[in-house]
Formats: sequence, C-alpha cells, structure tokens
Amino acid sequence: MNPSLLLDQLLALAAENEVVEFKEAKNGYDFTKLGKYFSALSNEANLKHQKSAWLVFGVNDKRQVVGSHFRTLRKDLDSLKGEMANKTTHRITFVEIHELQHEKGRIVLFEIPAAPKGQPIAFDGHYYGRDGESLSPLNLEEIERIRSQSTVEDWSAVIIPEAGLDDLDEEALALARHNFKSKFPDKAIEADAWDEITFLNKARLTIKGKITRTALLLLGKEESEHFLQPADPKLRWILKDHQGNDRDYALFGLPLLLSVDKVYAKIRNLKYRYMREGTLFPEEIEQYEPYAIREAINNCIAHQDYTLAGRINIVERDDSLTFTNLGSFVPGDVWRVVMEDAPEEYYRNRFLATAMFNLKMVDTAGGGIRKMFLFQRQRFFPLPDYELSPQRVKVTLTGKVINLDYSRLLASVQDLTLAHILALDKVQKGQSLTEHEEKMLKSGKLIEGRKPNFHLAKVVAQQTGQKAIYSKTKGFDKQYYLDLICKALGEHELLTRQEIDELLWNKLPAWMDDKQKKSKVGNLLTELKQTERIANKGSLKYPGWVLLK
Repeated sequence: MNPSLLLDQLLALAAENEVVEFKEAKNGYDFTKLGKYFSALSNEANLKHQKSAWLVFGVNDKRQVVGSHFRTLRKDLDSLKGEMANKTTHRITFVEIHELQHEKGRIVLFEIPAAPKGQPIAFDGHYYGRDGESLSPLNLEEIERIRSQSTVEDWSAVIIPEAGLDDLDEEALALARHNFKSKFPDKAIEADAWDEITFLNKARLTIKGKITRTALLLLGKEESEHFLQPADPKLRWILKDHQGNDRDYALFGLPLLLSVDKVYAKIRNLKYRYMREGTLFPEEIEQYEPYAIREAINNCIAHQDYTLAGRINIVERDDSLTFTNLGSFVPGDVWRVVMEDAPEEYYRNRFLATAMFNLKMVDTAGGGIRKMFLFQRQRFFPLPDYELSPQRVKVTLTGKVINLDYSRLLASVQDLTLAHILALDKVQKGQSLTEHEEKMLKSGKLIEGRKPNFHLAKVVAQQTGQKAIYSKTKGFDKQYYLDLICKALGEHELLTRQEIDELLWNKLPAWMDDKQKKSKVGNLLTELKQTERIANKGSLKYPGWVLLK
C-alpha cells in the first residue's frame, strides 16, 4: 500500500483503537515501550481478526503531524526488525517499516503482524494488550481465547465422502508403494500382498478405507483438485535472471508425490568450482545438495496452511533457491530446531506429515532442517536463510561461497560448535547478532568491532589470508589520520574540506557509510583546530585549512 495513502486513512479514523496507535516520538522512543506496544497491537489484531496493526511515529494524540527523529538512519530502522525479533515469541517482527516525508515532518509507519493462530505474542516474556487506548497486560481470558485457536481440527485428516479410489493416480500409487517398502523394508514382502485399501490405511493415507485430503494431495488425479477447494495445491517453479526478470516458469498440481520430482528436474543444479588449498586442481560440486532441495520442497508441502488458498513457490536464481509456503513457522524458532535437533511437539498438518514420513518424503522424527544446515556448512556455503512471518515462511539456499577462506574457516576449525557457525554466518552476511551470540564470539576472539558493525577478528584473518580485508575493515588509529592531514597541509599549504575528504575517504574503515565518514573527518578537523595545529583561513561554508607553524 502507498504509505501516503495509508497515513491519510489512519488519520481519518475517528479515534485511536486497539489496532492503531499514534505517538509523537519527536526525539526518540524507548525500545522497551515500543516492544510492549508491538506485543499489544499484535495480540489485538489477532483478536479483532485483522491482518495487521499500525504504530505511527510523528503524530500526536490529536492526530496532528509533528514529525519524528526516531532512528533517522535507514539502516538503524532496518536493524529494529532483528532487535524486536530477539525479544518476541517465535521471533515475530515487523512486516514492514515505512518512512514518509510529510510537509510537517517525518513519519514512521510500523506495520505489526497479527499474532498467529493459537500463539499470543509476548515481548521479553510478558503478554500485552489494550484496554481502550491504554497499554495493559493481556488478560487471561484473551490469552486463552488466542490459544484456543490451535485446537481446530487437522485440515489434512478430513475425509472427503464423495472421493474414491478412482480419484487416485495409478502412477502415484505405484510410487507410494515403492517408497513405503523402501522406508520399511521389514514390511516389504507383507506389503506386496496388501490390496489398495489396506496399503492406503497402513500408510496413513486413508482412514478406514475413506479418502482423506492427504490422500488426494499426495496421490490424487489432477482432475480431483476440486475436492480440495478453496485450497490451491500447486507447486510453482520460476526461473529469474540476474536482474530479477522471469525467464521461465512451470506449474505442477496433483498428485504432489509426483510433482516433487517434476519440480526437482526443472532446477538447474549446476556445477560449482573452487580451488582447495594445497592443490592446483579445482574441485567440482553441485551447487545444492539434492537432499536439501527435496527437503525444502517437501517441508513446504507438509507445513503449508492450505486454508489460505495459496501456492507453494520455488524461485531459482543464478546462485540461490528460494522456497515459500503460506502459514506461520509452527516450531517458532529456527535456532531451536537446529540446535536441539529434536522432533516437534506440534504439526499443522499432522496426518499429512505422518503420511509423508511413511512415503519417504519428510523426516518427522526430526533433523531435516538441521541436515540442510550441515550440508551447506560442508560446502562452505552460507547457511540457509529463514524469513518468518505469521502468514509465510521463506527459506533461501545460497549456491556459492561468499568468501572462500572465511567460509572454510567456519567449516573446518575443529573447536567451532554449530552455535559458533550459525553466529559467524550472520557476521559474514552482515546480519545483527543477539547479545548471547555477540558475547560468545567475542569471548572466543572471533569478531571485533562495535555493534552492529562486527568484522572478522585479527587472529582469524591471519589464519585465513584475510589480512588485507581485516585492515581495510578495521581502518587505522586516529593518530594516523591526524598526522596524515598535517603532512598533506605541510606539502600543499592549504586544503579545502573536499580535498581533505578525498585524502581520507578510502582510508577510513570499510564499514562506515558516507555520512559516518563525513562525521569522522569533521571530528578529526575539530580536534586539530582545538589543539591549535590547524586553522581555517576560509569561511564556515567554504573552509580552507592551513597548518599552523
């Protein structure tokens, strides 16, 4: 939605309500209070059956625009998503943060997602709600009302009375038998004697011989799709070029058991070459571990919220694969799934997940996601990226090395735990660290720098051939810059501010943006002026600096 149009609509409301809040936030806003409003608005949006709630900075209680200076740098606004996720249930964070330059000042619009079904959102361990226009703890009745949403029936286990064996695909049935016997070799001989109904019951595809939605999803004929409406059970593969333009696409429907192989065949799993240390011969590997591709696709099928009537998307780019399915990430926290390596207590489509396990499609015994992480680690590639929201799960596999030596260190140093690997992977991607991750990496002397601009530590850089990158990232001591300015002024007698900027610009730390570099140079000149080493012979607008003898 257009932010300007959205602001007009919000300002037109008769008053604030449970899902809209205005704050002046002229000079800033306390993060803890912001988190409490995030929890409250998210929970109220769920209870009011709204997709999102809105928190608006730069508008007073009378809905007059006054402007806000809250986090004026865009990167500081963007980092707020990670900071909020670190404090909320299931790492739920803002859908989007919009900035709008109004004629009366800057406006910041926070789009807050509704709490997922059955899962009230807490901030820092506490649930919040609204009492009229006031912020308050979420009362017990509202907490239970949200939690009761998770007691709905398993969509995938519903029986379709009108469907029969004639609505199932023969090729899919044959493959299902083959996979079942491969999964349970001790039952292979016995399974050969089962009729179709017996096999479908044993594989948990039917219930007492009656066709379920699961049976139709995995084995149904293409023309049987109408039994599942309004669900749209399709896999859509899209190939994009380096500019993001669509080059090719394909759509695959029922039976999904066969469609998985069809999508997999479309993906160009090209060879990736890199040089191993100690040899002149390149090593060739596939960009993606086949298991990881199939696991990602099958996870989308198993965890899709089919009541949302959307499709599963597989987007292929030159060096990445992205998989998306609708619905929240039921386990809540990817970190916990990877680190604990344990089965989940709850599945959105339990009946479907069980059937897919029996047909060798997914591993409901736990460990599938963790294996994807380990396969990427073995390749020295970036770890899978998960983007979670109440309405969608997005997983990206990267099929290339970001930095060869750096990645090899992450994968090969013996005393690095998986927790270290996950945290260091964030550093190489420029993502924010939690307080725990920061403390862990700093105690191991693996990173340096100030939050959020961490970089590879000196001792690590020396081990991996990253010395030049390290020095460029870290920059030089302040005295180096001060001496350099004085030396240049001694050689040229007078330098303008632009010329001093040009002198220092490429020598300043690589993590600094242009605004930070401008401020750094200004601070250096101020220090030299205050210590009477230089003087301005020009004007304030057009300074001309000279060295004092």
